[in-house]
Amino acid sequence: MTSLPPPSAKKLGLVIDLDTCVGCQACATSCKEWNTQGYSAPLTDENRYDADPSGVWLNRVHGYEVKEEGQAQSRIVHFPRSCLHCEEPACVTVCPTGASYKRAEDGIVLVNPETCIGCKLCSWACPYGAREYDQSHGVMKKCTLCVDRIYNENFEPEDRLPACVKACPTGARHFGDLGDASSKVSQLVAERGGYDLLPELGYKPTNKYLPPRARRDASTARPEALPKPDGSAFDRLFQWADKVLSPKKASARANEIDNSGKLEG
Repeated sequence: MTSLPPPSAKKLGLVIDLDTCVGCQACATSCKEWNTQGYSAPLTDENRYDADPSGVWLNRVHGYEVKEEGQAQSRIVHFPRSCLHCEEPACVTVCPTGASYKRAEDGIVLVNPETCIGCKLCSWACPYGAREYDQSHGVMKKCTLCVDRIYNENFEPEDRLPACVKACPTGARHFGDLGDASSKVSQLVAERGGYDLLPELGYKPTNKYLPPRARRDASTARPEALPKPDGSAFDRLFQWADKVLSPKKASARANEIDNSGKLEG
């Protein structure tokens, strides 16, 4: 079996904000696009045009309907799932050939396809379902944190990010050193109460999740009252714009403002 290196001070990983993830799948598709020609290439697909297609995806996004306590309505929470690059990864220690290993310099967990025999022990050991078996090549594949991007000096510094982070349109995915308490990702985790996935298992995931923020119950919440017009310059400007854009229908707000002052035009 494979042994783990000593714990590293540098712990590269992701912080995923479940509050702003909209489940658009941009992270999954960009991951597929980059890695099908990079470190994990190829990411094969089986029966891609049939009724039951399948294939290797290193990042998947699930959706769950959640009803919070005290809320009359439920909400959909989108939950991205990929390798968490654990500090104590059972997928590494169970590997009989050393193909699955953890890097000492940054804590990234990788698979060497040259020595992987496709025994699937690592996928059975991983409780997060982060391992994907490539049927075409008979080897296991997983998220690499785009190790061929983040250290690539041919990229501009701002582009040395995992493909999923770079592609996220809502900024729900963050990348950095979670071993550095002063890093932006570590501060974000501290501010938002980020948490480990299934911490009771003892694998110590490096990646963290930020919980969804509380929502106002739309069925019981009352809309905030609009401020009363006070004759200010802004109110007179809005009155003038309302008259220009809707000459046949003056708003009640404009009528109230007429009593306090008019804007010529």
